[in-house]
Amino acid sequence: MSISYRGLIVDFGGVLTTRMKLNGQAFERSEGLAPGAYFHALEKHPDGVGIYADLEVGRATQEDWNRVIGGILGVDPTDLMRRALANLRPEPAIVAAAQRAREAGVKVAMLSNSFGLEPFNPYEALGMWEDEFDAVVLSERAGVRKPSPAIYQLALDALGLPGPECVFVDDHAHNLPPAEALGIRTLHHTTDPESTAAQLNALLVPATA
Repeated sequence: MSISYRGLIVDFGGVLTTRMKLNGQAFERSEGLAPGAYFHALEKHPDGVGIYADLEVGRATQEDWNRVIGGILGVDPTDLMRRALANLRPEPAIVAAAQRAREAGVKVAMLSNSFGLEPFNPYEALGMWEDEFDAVVLSERAGVRKPSPAIYQLALDALGLPGPECVFVDDHAHNLPPAEALGIRTLHHTTDPESTAAQLNALLVPATA
């Protein structure tokens, strides 16, 4: 007997949007940076890693991030997050699948490790803000980030659903096991949005149509 899923929890950057790697590479080109410089600042440089972690849980502001990352890269920090995400776009296949599920009666939550909201709100800029979902769970508001189990429970609470009735989609494999521990069905989105969208349609729409 098939499970009737009543909730969808979906990541923002790299799932509801185009790939973060492609966006970062375009940013490097636009700023005249060496290939890989931006990703090194975010993922390898201790100050960059630290400020991003602090931004995600609300211990630092977006402007703090702009200043630190701008300093590491040697670029103008003014409104840097806006420039860094300038090439991010909605991923049509995933957005359509989430909309289709919601129209079929599935509750949809966006769960994101936050990029900050001021002075630049990337969610609003891409048309993915609170009116588009049944719930929005941002790590900076929650004070905890993926893959902490607590943030997945917050998403379930926001939807008013138990784990076994929900599906979670993320592009980072290490974010999936804590959701699975709560009984949530998980999908690892890689580089094929049409495949992920087809899986979502198969799991969600027939069960509610």
